[in-house]
Amino acid sequence: MIHQKLIDTLSGQFSQLLSNRPDLPGQQELQDQIRTLLQGTFSRLDLVTREEFDAQQAVLLRTRERLEQMEVRLAALEGGSDTSEAPAAPVRSEAQDAGDPNA
Repeated sequence: MIHQKLIDTLSGQFSQLLSNRPDLPGQQELQDQIRTLLQGTFSRLDLVTREEFDAQQAVLLRTRERLEQMEVRLAALEGGSDTSEAPAAPVRSEAQDAGDPNA
């Protein structure tokens, strides 16, 4: 899990920093508090691993491709129907509805 790996890495770095100063009292307690603080902070964040991100990106790409295929098919079906009907309005995405100029 990304949270635990990152917490362990940061905790290890703090430990190395503190190990250079053996004269400091309460090093173990400080390390435990730092670990607890990091765990609390990262548990509130909505982080995903790179693998999870890539998997979701692939799903999105397949979904967009499927949508484009369906739009082409719908346009072909509408093209074969009675032309006296008003042309269908283009399908807008949620991003376009939200005002995203790049959508």
